[in-house]
Amino acid sequence: MKLPVMPPVAPMLAKSVPTIPPGASYEPKWDGFRSVVFRDGDEVELGSRNEKPMTRYFPELVEAIKAELPERCVIDGEIVIATGSGLDFDALQQRIHPAASRVTMLSEKTPASFIAFDLLALGEDDLTGKPFTQRREALIDALSGAGSSIHLTPASTDIDEAQRWFTEFEGAGLDGVVAKPLAGTYQPDKRVMFKIKHERTADCVVAGYRVHKSGPDAIGSLMLGLYNDAGTLVSVGVIGAFPMARRKELYEELQPLVTDFEDHPWNWAAHEAGERTPRKGEGSRWNAGKDLSFVPLRPERVVEVRYEHMEGERFRHTAQFNRWRPDRDPLSCTYEQLEQPINFALDDIVPGLGKA
Repeated sequence: MKLPVMPPVAPMLAKSVPTIPPGASYEPKWDGFRSVVFRDGDEVELGSRNEKPMTRYFPELVEAIKAELPERCVIDGEIVIATGSGLDFDALQQRIHPAASRVTMLSEKTPASFIAFDLLALGEDDLTGKPFTQRREALIDALSGAGSSIHLTPASTDIDEAQRWFTEFEGAGLDGVVAKPLAGTYQPDKRVMFKIKHERTADCVVAGYRVHKSGPDAIGSLMLGLYNDAGTLVSVGVIGAFPMARRKELYEELQPLVTDFEDHPWNWAAHEAGERTPRKGEGSRWNAGKDLSFVPLRPERVVEVRYEHMEGERFRHTAQFNRWRPDRDPLSCTYEQLEQPINFALDDIVPGLGKA
């Protein structure tokens, strides 16, 4: 492979801002795996945010890139799995698997798509020093031959359009808006773009904790639950960003609530294998050395957390501590309190995306 921009490349990043800034180019914020695609004839590499190749996990995209992209190019974008009901990040995570046979099976069962949103090189030309407006025009031309697997992200300089996207597109699984300076050059690993993401609050039950890696007398993370319609306390995520002094204080505060598993709603021994929530002592699929066992607590304390959006029954990202809610009854912490985004079809955002 010999291109004007060679792998690995750390993608250009965005910093969070509370509102959509004026005077920029706006795009939907896709919720997938960030990837820089390198193609030199029959040679294809899918880079990642940590600069490690993901090529082996998406064989169907390698073939699509050969069929749908220019002979020699470097394109920044997002790998997603689109369904009729929106983006499926859980299915995307399952693709990172050591067994080639499983990767092949999943590539046929849940094929991925690539959403292109920046052009770093084309032919012999390095475009990273060009303003974004020129790169965008060149990207539109470069994707003129794209088909069912490679898609161009929508973009607009209309801030009202961007606000509409922010409000409506979440219902298809997107998680905000990105704003790019019109004259900005491509700067790898620099936070020169802006991202505006959804942030909401929810009152959750604290039903357990994991100890901190520094020792057994400090809290690593608090395990959160919400009650579903059947009255079952469902594990929805964790919070864990506390100063060390506070971790030790929390450990002392929570000891009176420690219980055993027989009296706990998350009695893993009673659960069937294969459920979403990990059982006591079960290892992580993504880190074989990580123990997911926890200390059960009587579900009596309520905490208000900040979160972006849900992925199925769980918070998509780690939630953030907001405040304790001693005034709330734990049984009142249900899914009904969560804001439901407007349903929106992926095909209305990018024609052909999400259709079987």
